Amino acid sequence: MKKLWLNGKIYTQCENQKITEAIVTENDKIIFVGSNKDALDFAGNNCAKYDFENKLVLPGFIDTHVHFMVGGISLTQLDLGEVKYKSKFREMVKNYSQKNNTKWILGGNWNHLQFDEKTLPTKEWLDDIVPDKPVFLTRVDIHTALVNSEALKIAGITKDTPDPDGGKIVKDKNGNPTGILKDTAMDIVTKHIPKPTDKQYFEALKAAQNEALKNGITSIHDITEEKFFNMYLEAYKIKELKTRINAVFLITQLEELLSKDFFNKTNNNWLKAGSIKAFADGTLGSNTAWFFEPYEDEPDNYGLPTDYLINGKFKEWALLADKNKLQLVVHAIGDRAISEVLDVFEEIVKINLGWDRRFRIEHVQHIKEKDIQRMKKLNVIASMQPSQLYDDGVWTENKIGNERLKGTHALKTLLNNGIRVCLGSDWTVTPLNVIHGIDIAVNRTTKDGANPNGWIPNEKISVEEAIKAYTIDAAYASFEEDIKGSIEIGKLADFIVLSENIYEIPTDRIKEVKVEKTILAGNVID
Repeated sequence: MKKLWLNGKIYTQCENQKITEAIVTENDKIIFVGSNKDALDFAGNNCAKYDFENKLVLPGFIDTHVHFMVGGISLTQLDLGEVKYKSKFREMVKNYSQKNNTKWILGGNWNHLQFDEKTLPTKEWLDDIVPDKPVFLTRVDIHTALVNSEALKIAGITKDTPDPDGGKIVKDKNGNPTGILKDTAMDIVTKHIPKPTDKQYFEALKAAQNEALKNGITSIHDITEEKFFNMYLEAYKIKELKTRINAVFLITQLEELLSKDFFNKTNNNWLKAGSIKAFADGTLGSNTAWFFEPYEDEPDNYGLPTDYLINGKFKEWALLADKNKLQLVVHAIGDRAISEVLDVFEEIVKINLGWDRRFRIEHVQHIKEKDIQRMKKLNVIASMQPSQLYDDGVWTENKIGNERLKGTHALKTLLNNGIRVCLGSDWTVTPLNVIHGIDIAVNRTTKDGANPNGWIPNEKISVEEAIKAYTIDAAYASFEEDIKGSIEIGKLADFIVLSENIYEIPTDRIKEVKVEKTILAGNVID
């Protein structure tokens, strides 16, 4: 049966029909877009009718960078995201331990840069309150973790344990581990953490989907692995998949996945697999983003490139992925990391046959002007997360100095230079909340309230630019602009209703806007 959706302020994201009133859908597709009168004439009387009540209607949001299963699982774990004091940190860990009879205490989301003393926590914060149970708590960027002595003992980490390639075991002045592990050093512990059961994973998927849908997100680009993709596939088969997923697999798994002919396994309107992700460096908050110049607060530290970027394996894998027409999606935060990745992209273009590559660099938080031009020449997509600058703007200058802020979260500069930008959250690094992302992209306010006119205000973008980056340009970033990202005939019937017209209200009220309805595949989600 046809469905008739009337009386909307529909911002289609189409150049040839930007604003209209009505939509007609059939099954999961849009079959008409136009005026109320024309829609009524087109649909006829034998259809279900829905009234948008003159509210703003947009295409379903697309979050272009999430860790979906990590996010779903995190909804059941200890969340320290709002903690500002050591005493509160310890209290929450203690209470969680007493209330949850688990073998490990897991969770995190802590950010030492918002603590009162702005110092990294240590195992001593945990040992006396949880002496006999291992604890593993990740920093907000998921590139640093705090563990207690019991976890160090289980993992066999001592003062004599060397740093792994691409990681760091932080030690005190006496050479003893502090409990802080960075990047690949975390793997020494995580391999000992019991994996959730299949039932727990499936519950996490349901929780993650509910979180996405309540925020108007109908599609995601998920940094995932084969196990989770297979679970998504099973959910799809039993009609339990409620989020459209573009799966992005780690480059370290490339050869194994190719040997299985994995990327020809399935591609439909719900599940797609054709992208490979690599890491070039760490994060600014962990002092592991890789720069040409050292950190202001650690003058001997330039950051931490990944071992496979340095030893040439990244180039080898990247060439192989591109040869197999797999999109390259590369995490690069520091200016040196971005530059090194672009070097490899340039070599790929010279060596491999041409095709519609759509290279992506994830985060692009600190970029040199010359590399913006290189991105443009190579048609590299900037996949960015505006909500991260809400936190970063509080402390970035202390880490890299005022002079180096040029090119930091440079959304407007990238757009002005013709770079296509897509936006996301990097959930769980920031909330799975597109309205928050739009608010920060447009206003560039920071968590401490110290920048009411915006942090680096010349990099503010418009509401129109932000929504485009969460819809049609986000669809382009996964080669799906022909089926989603705008409200037009033939595309999937995914759209949302907002409480207010985000285009017309003062920008300082964007944060008040709510997603009132999410329509997925032509059905209203309760």
